[in-house]
Amino acid sequence: MSKLMNVGFGNAVNTDRVLAVVNPDAAPVRRLVTRAKNNDTLIDATQGRKTKSVLILTEDRVMLSALQTETIVRRFNDPHLRTEEDMESE
Repeated sequence: MSKLMNVGFGNAVNTDRVLAVVNPDAAPVRRLVTRAKNNDTLIDATQGRKTKSVLILTEDRVMLSALQTETIVRRFNDPHLRTEEDMESE
C-alpha cells in the first residue's frame, strides 16, 4: 500500500518512489539536479525557498525540498505516515 510523506508546504511524495534523500551541496548532486531540470524530470517542492534536500525518485525523477535531509528521513521512518486511502477519505 502506497504511503504519502509530507516534504513541506503541503507537498507530498509517494514513499514507494523514494530511492534516496541527499544533501544538495555536493557537486554530483548539483549536476544531477541540473540534468533533471534540462530533461524536465525535476519536481520543485521548495515553494521558492532554499533547497535543503534532494530526493532521488524512481523513473529518473528528482524532487527538491526546503526541508532538512534529517527531517525528511525522520518522516520517512515514521510508522504513522498517512496512506493514500487516508487522504482520500478526508
